[in-house]
Amino acid sequence: MTTDNGKRKLSKIDNVAAAKKAKPHPQRKKELIINAFLMGAAGNQTIGIWRHPNDKSTQLYQTPTYCTDLAKLLERGKFHTVFLADVLGPYDVYKGGQNFGPVAKTGAQWPISDPSYFIPLMAYVTSKLAFGITISTISEQPYHLARRLGTLDLITNGRVGWNIVTSYLDSASRNLLNGETLPSSQERYKRAEEFVEVVLKLFLSSWQDGAVKLDRENGIFTDPEGLRHINHVGKYFKVPGPGITSPSQQKLPVIIQAGTSSRGIELAARNAEVIFLASLTPEDLEKSVRDIKLIAQNKYGRDPTKMKFLALITVILGDTHEEAESRYLEYLRYSDEEGAKAMFSGWTGVDIDKFGDEEVLTNVEHLAVASAVKKWQNAHPRVEKWTKRAIVQEIKVGGSGPLIIGTPREVADTIQEWVDISDIDGFNFAYTVLPQSYEEIVDKLLPVLRDRGLARRDYPDTDERSEYLTFREQLFGQKTLDVTHPAYTLNWASDESKQDYESRLNKV
Repeated sequence: MTTDNGKRKLSKIDNVAAAKKAKPHPQRKKELIINAFLMGAAGNQTIGIWRHPNDKSTQLYQTPTYCTDLAKLLERGKFHTVFLADVLGPYDVYKGGQNFGPVAKTGAQWPISDPSYFIPLMAYVTSKLAFGITISTISEQPYHLARRLGTLDLITNGRVGWNIVTSYLDSASRNLLNGETLPSSQERYKRAEEFVEVVLKLFLSSWQDGAVKLDRENGIFTDPEGLRHINHVGKYFKVPGPGITSPSQQKLPVIIQAGTSSRGIELAARNAEVIFLASLTPEDLEKSVRDIKLIAQNKYGRDPTKMKFLALITVILGDTHEEAESRYLEYLRYSDEEGAKAMFSGWTGVDIDKFGDEEVLTNVEHLAVASAVKKWQNAHPRVEKWTKRAIVQEIKVGGSGPLIIGTPREVADTIQEWVDISDIDGFNFAYTVLPQSYEEIVDKLLPVLRDRGLARRDYPDTDERSEYLTFREQLFGQKTLDVTHPAYTLNWASDESKQDYESRLNKV
């Protein structure tokens, strides 16, 4: 939160010198999952930062060597994953709808390139770094998506995960669904649930383990008895199969889910191995983690330890706290108010231009706006009025997630507090200035976290037959899906005949 003169107010999110909570928590020691949160656009969570003289984010989607250099930096820092966010249309709700002027002018997640093309570049110069990619269930047919994902997983030696989203921008729907408006959330999730079911079948039940023989002497590339049609017939899709790509090193890309609506939580509890969350307080984060784990365990019989939860954060580091605060104010000067208004309107689906600058937004009749603003109200209880002006100022740097400002030691203190309260498994680190943000995280923050037992010192040892580390091995120490995952029964083992396998499936 900022005051009228631009000075940032101190809160428990961005200043560890703030008052400590009355109830102490035991310090948890765990090797956190460390992800870089990117997208194929000049800006991500900090709006307009591309104008900063040190920012090179515009090169990310134009210069291959910039992309590969960034990947090598992140692997040097022992990052787990590059997560590539994506949207499929401009944030055009602000000022009347279908108005892309503000985001076009300010470069607020627009233009945006297809994230799948960055992965082969980054994978070529790394062997351990994994890649999460956002692909919407309204963007294409499941058969084609399985092919794209399968190909990426093959050429990266099993280092890919799929972030399942249903899309929330009407601008995307108009272009992808023949000019139609975005279906209701309930309808999108019903379709997504079947979409995911088809994809899982294509990956897991089309190909028997070991079906690819590459037997030169007998001329057998693939054993025909190790292939089968999935013959899926549902409300939304009819897909005979089989999957068109051969199995990758981990057979199925890691399943990621970022939805926090009731339907999104249900989809995550059933399918996701990694869940992304964007809470502004560790208490809210703890509740989300607990709720999803309970549904996963009680409804779907899953082992909750085989699910990893990651929180979105942005950090601004300085050698002193004053330097970090000064950097925040500097970044704020480069950010753009119109772009922030357009982004907030897109996130909520409500044109924020309808409200006055000093109008308090916690009590407005628009549920989406009031709900979004309540997150900041909970995070900053000392702020009396969350007006339109205050909210816009808040999201200009750090966007929809929490912003942590301080020295590496202070930031590590706050991260420790979040871990203690929420038992979070890791963080998606968004950036301000690129690549400076990640250079400082690698060289200054991660050494402090390692000294506290909160970050690993190296990647796990790999199989002696390969230098590569699959995504699932990084997370769980195994290449295959966990046995308690509902889709595990779809696996077709090498010692199971097609007849026995299909008979078993019919009984499930």
